[in-house]
Amino acid sequence: MSSRNSGVIVQDWEPVVLQKKPKSNALCDPKAVNQAIWSGALVQSIKKFDAGSNKKTTPVVSMKKLDEAAEPAALDRVSTEVRLAIQKVQLEKKMSQAELAKRINERPQVVQEYENRKAVPNQAVLAKMERVLEVKLRGKVRK
Repeated sequence: MSSRNSGVIVQDWEPVVLQKKPKSNALCDPKAVNQAIWSGALVQSIKKFDAGSNKKTTPVVSMKKLDEAAEPAALDRVSTEVRLAIQKVQLEKKMSQAELAKRINERPQVVQEYENRKAVPNQAVLAKMERVLEVKLRGKVRK
């Protein structure tokens, strides 16, 4: 032991008073809040935005505007020439839409959309159709 330790232990501890935490419904009680304010305790108040009202704060946007924004009218659809070429070769080869779809590994709905000019042309799908139907569907046809 060193000479500094003389064997006397001094502690600076202060007594700690534990209080029960108030229940949540007591925190909302106006009487309890007023009592806390008068006693000098810290009180926190939070203003809730539009609490308890049915007002719509966001503007209502029509579905037509949403559709126009999500899918602009400028998207190219399948051209009439491609549509007619697909149908002509299908008839020549006596192939149904379902059979063509199976051969190109797509859903029958995809082939139907191409024939009804509702589909946006996909180069991969057109390439598969060209391979199976043995006809040129993409690019300019040179005569």
